Amino acid sequence: MSTPLSMEWALITGGKEKRVNSNDNLFEITFEGYKLFPMNETIDIKRNIGSDQIGSGEIKELLLKDNATVCKYRLISLHSVN
Repeated sequence: MSTPLSMEWALITGGKEKRVNSNDNLFEITFEGYKLFPMNETIDIKRNIGSDQIGSGEIKELLLKDNATVCKYRLISLHSVN
């Protein structure tokens, strides 16, 4: 059975992000399935689908493996308190 692939234009974290490097505002999140994001472009970060934007980020690295996507992103701006 094939794994679904989707192109995303906003990063929906669901509160599952982990800080990788506090000096660089680098975070990592793992999604089920394969998701593509625009690389090195500013995109919206939201906590949940339909919620307000909580910040802006820039995708730095994507790893598609074992029916999952590992996404590393840099938080550029934060619009609300986590």
